[in-house]
Amino acid sequence: MSESLLRAASALGGAGKHAEAAALYRQVLDREPRNFHALQGLGVLCFRSGRLQDAEKLMSGAVSANPGAADAQFNLGAVLMAGGKFAEALQSFDGALRIKPDYIEARGNRAALLLRMGHNTEALAECETLLARRRDLAQAWGIKSAALLGLNRPADALAALDQGVKFSPNSAALWRDRAFVLVNLQQPRDALTSLDNALEIEPRNAEFALRRADLLAMLKQHAEAVAAYDKALALNPNDSDGWNRRGIALVDIGKKDPDALRSFERAVAYDPGNTEARHNRANVLFELKRFAESAREFEKVLQQAPGTAYARGFLIQARLRVCDWRGLEQDRLRLSQAIAKDERVIDPQGYLSICSNPEEQQHCARIFMGDDVQPAPPRVRAREKNSKIRLAYISADFRPHPVAFLIAGVFEHHNRQEFDLTGISLGHAGSSNIRQRISDAFGDFVDAAKLTDDETAAELARRNIDIAVDLTGFTDGCRPGILLRRPAPIQVNFLGFPGTMGSAHLDYIIADKFLIPESERRFYTEQVVYLPHTYQANDSKREISERVFSRREAGLPEQDFVFCCFNNNYKITPEIFSVWMRILTQVPDSVLWLLQDNVDAAANLRREATTRGVNPERLIFAPRITPAEHLARQRLADLFLDTSPYSAHTTCSDALFVGLPVVSVYGPTFPAHVAVSLLNAVGMGELATKSLGDYEQRALFLAQNRGELQRIKAKLMQNRGSFPLFDTARFTRNLEQAYREMLALHHRGMPPRSFAVEEGL
Repeated sequence: MSESLLRAASALGGAGKHAEAAALYRQVLDREPRNFHALQGLGVLCFRSGRLQDAEKLMSGAVSANPGAADAQFNLGAVLMAGGKFAEALQSFDGALRIKPDYIEARGNRAALLLRMGHNTEALAECETLLARRRDLAQAWGIKSAALLGLNRPADALAALDQGVKFSPNSAALWRDRAFVLVNLQQPRDALTSLDNALEIEPRNAEFALRRADLLAMLKQHAEAVAAYDKALALNPNDSDGWNRRGIALVDIGKKDPDALRSFERAVAYDPGNTEARHNRANVLFELKRFAESAREFEKVLQQAPGTAYARGFLIQARLRVCDWRGLEQDRLRLSQAIAKDERVIDPQGYLSICSNPEEQQHCARIFMGDDVQPAPPRVRAREKNSKIRLAYISADFRPHPVAFLIAGVFEHHNRQEFDLTGISLGHAGSSNIRQRISDAFGDFVDAAKLTDDETAAELARRNIDIAVDLTGFTDGCRPGILLRRPAPIQVNFLGFPGTMGSAHLDYIIADKFLIPESERRFYTEQVVYLPHTYQANDSKREISERVFSRREAGLPEQDFVFCCFNNNYKITPEIFSVWMRILTQVPDSVLWLLQDNVDAAANLRREATTRGVNPERLIFAPRITPAEHLARQRLADLFLDTSPYSAHTTCSDALFVGLPVVSVYGPTFPAHVAVSLLNAVGMGELATKSLGDYEQRALFLAQNRGELQRIKAKLMQNRGSFPLFDTARFTRNLEQAYREMLALHHRGMPPRSFAVEEGL
């Protein structure tokens, strides 16, 4: 009777009718509790259904019923291994091998178990025993390679896998493992070929398809990666991580658009606990200027995972973008305390508009540079001189962007008899007049948007670059990993980021005496190079539209005094806004003309004006227009009121370029010093003040004394053509002298040191 039930149960199990098979096995066990075949058969079914506790009990019973059955020992070991009981599982596999020394499967599982236990040397020895018997065992080659990798022998791991695919060319798992080892060896392109082989064998393997998409993203082939993610998600549409990574690839293409947003939304829908996807969704909302929504999403991120890196900082930045200052003082204190504890709470660029302490800004940069990057290699040793000084400018902003508008003229004015220029473009710049102009200015222009950091660094090294200049710093699109690889003997932080990078991989920072006073040099990791007048490059050929704007079309009153500030709204702090409102109160026939960044910011600023007793209609917002038209439009204003502690930078030089006076205050940090540097470089130091009180009084004096204001404007227009600020050729000569001195120090075998460039050399 039992024999027939066991045969029937085995047949049902083989046909996939597990419930019916289990019922028959139980019938046998009801009659014969120690029936070996029933215990083992039911134990296998429980194991397959994930009922490990029941499976372990049944398999233990089978071993007890027949201690000499190698299969029972093997099955018990497999159950114990799945349950994480590694030491006991090892005993079971050893028991199976004592009974049956040539039990290949038991030895294979023993090797896999040793690997999981971290016993790499023993796992390796077990694999050698296996492979001595069977060279075509794909599992053994895979375990051997993993053990070698665990022993930090990646080249040997690759050699093992090469042997493995030779003997088992149809093992998709071995091709997958080979791809993994090649990534470890920093050979992602070869890894892609291995994954393609794996997918040729198993074309519907969703894991392989997803890994292939990841590799394409690693290789910065982002459009191809998106298509590959689509294929992977067609195989596994509920894969939250896959949707998240698809969204990241779209962002990396430069498409911070609804498609990327939808990818992150689907990732969160399939796994509400996917904090990374929610964080990425918040970031895209931020980039799309949907700041209020972004802030709400960052709040959810912090509710789920309070320690999420940089989420707190971006939440505060999103609120600042809409001028929501509620809780700002507590936020500032919280950030300061977190930075002191080395917490990854805010990025260095975001901290500039919040922090007024240069030491904290340096600390923030150091934390950020220590995040997911390796220590910089040693400095490149002195080498034979090139016939010309080889300069490389690296930027994500060779496009319609303030940095490009500032520095394009410098590229054109470089002395080509002495300097060879290479441009390294990191960003998805598209086509534009300014990009074409910059590209034409370089003898050598590299589009590195699709190159990895390693490949970009290799391009610099291959060109034997003497001085590599980072124009991006920590701003959008930054890739500090390139210069972390030390491709050039001299590496410089210049123009794009107003502060220190906090890392020894950059040797110098270009500054002036206003930006970095001697007393503040200790807050900069780089050595400071002081240019004679100002650090800021400017293009004397900036185009001003010929369009003549009227106050009426700009929405401004015809006769009232027009104060303005065209800085980004996030630079407006409650402290400076209160000063502005006091000024408006004391100059009754006046308005404040601001940049219209987003509707939420405008609404909040009008609300803040009301709470300070000022009619909100006196705040007028200017929509964004082309840079050339914006320059022309500024002539409608009477006086530019700067922000603090993050002052006007390009917006200040724009205003001065069209003859609009700027009143600024000298604050405690690099970004608070820039406007004062520019004012002095155009001979208008009387517009630079030392405190908010002086700032307020200077603005009131000029608004209430129109004759003095007209004298200031006339002086500015006269100085514009004769002072250094807009003399691109003069600035370039001084910058070139800085490069010469850096290189001379290097060729003398001396370490970088701070120095000042003297005019006229």
